[in-house]
Amino acid sequence: MFETDALRLLVTVADTGSFTGAAARLSYTQSAVSRRIASLEQRAGGPLFERLPRGVRLSPAGRALYRHAVDVLERLARAERELAAIHAGRGGALRVGAFATAHVSLVPAALREFRRARPEVEVDVVEGRSDALMRRLAEGALDLAVVSDYPSGLPSAEGVTAAPLLEDEILVVLARTHPLAEGGAPGTVDLADLREEVWLQGSPDGRPTLLDEVCGRAGFRPRRIVRITEWSGKFGWAAAGLGVALVPALAARSVPEELVLRRIAGLVPHRTVHIALPADPLPAALTLRELLFSGDGELRAPGLTAAG
Repeated sequence: MFETDALRLLVTVADTGSFTGAAARLSYTQSAVSRRIASLEQRAGGPLFERLPRGVRLSPAGRALYRHAVDVLERLARAERELAAIHAGRGGALRVGAFATAHVSLVPAALREFRRARPEVEVDVVEGRSDALMRRLAEGALDLAVVSDYPSGLPSAEGVTAAPLLEDEILVVLARTHPLAEGGAPGTVDLADLREEVWLQGSPDGRPTLLDEVCGRAGFRPRRIVRITEWSGKFGWAAAGLGVALVPALAARSVPEELVLRRIAGLVPHRTVHIALPADPLPAALTLRELLFSGDGELRAPGLTAAG
């Protein structure tokens, strides 16, 4: 292996054409340059310079090593610049994770502002469940995650800290033709009035669900549940009048015009959304965190106003 300093000395001697010139440029003594070049030639297996009456020039072996040395030094310089940009939050990559409905408006809005503020940073975004995102943070596979405490509390992970971002209210989505779409106090519905409805819910995984909790608080169990995982499917069924569903306020912007959102009278169920970071967060992750905090109020409003 050739040391970086030795390669830099080789390039400097070749560029100046003499040991004296290289010594002056690098603040070495001429004898130090001669000793280090001799050591490099010994490692290289032969002469790298032809000694001339006035200065030196590269030998065939020296020209070959010179080309590689220039390439290595340029790569190291680029690496230093990239690392400096990463440490300053103005370069490199930022790996972001979020649960599904955070991708409707919360995360995209913050990333739009982040791109304007840090255009040199390459952002890689993934979707996942909060527990999986927390594990990936702990493993070093993510730099920031937007997670929630639904359905069984905020997951914990070693070395990961989380700060509350907003309260995401849970609403009911109904077809505009539904009898309760216009009834009751403005923008609200009594959940007990929906006890006979077909409820649209994602596939269970053995854990308690938000639907179980909310309906239990309203004093009933759903008569029938249709399992539909994707929000687009739930919205399609609801728009066709085939069921109703609970929808987080964060998803309000994705609700089709054929549907209306109603708050749940008396219960006001919600989940808490958090921003999670590893123990030693990147500056770029801290920038995105601040943008998420600065934009959360605007993003909550659509889900908390009466629809229809």
